[in-house]
Amino acid sequence: MSEPVASPSRGQRVLAWFDVRFRSPAAIYGLIVFTAFVTIAEDHAESIEDMLATSVASLIVFFIAHVFAHTLTEHSQHGFRAALRNAIRHGAGMLYASVPSVIVLVASDLAGATLEDAVDNCLLTAFIVLAVLGYHAFQSRRAPFLGRILGAVATAMLGIFIVILEYGFH
Repeated sequence: MSEPVASPSRGQRVLAWFDVRFRSPAAIYGLIVFTAFVTIAEDHAESIEDMLATSVASLIVFFIAHVFAHTLTEHSQHGFRAALRNAIRHGAGMLYASVPSVIVLVASDLAGATLEDAVDNCLLTAFIVLAVLGYHAFQSRRAPFLGRILGAVATAMLGIFIVILEYGFH
């Protein structure tokens, strides 16, 4: 007779929740796009609030476009409601991934930081989140510790490089 399977602990459930929301292609794309929006909005904004509003609104438009495209491509297979539900679930990571940066921008504003300092804090936050995701990816592949660290740094640097490219084109 097989042994009963133990249910996951609360900590494991929380980690699984974060994993689903932050380790998806849509989440990583959303983090990079949001960070690019922040750097682009900095050039035109007069305050952190203005920059934050522009960046969040732009991300929401990209999220809607993502949901639209996903729904349209799945509509014929699953029907409209199921396709829309899947699209929102699939694309939600785009919104979740911006939360740490939004929190940092709001905290920077409340602390009286300059617009430039707030953007630097946002870039640092994106760098850290990407590094954590990179570390986890290399850890999952059972890379040695040094490989995990190098992978984390390379992942974060590549993400920031993409943000800089996006900024350069705008």
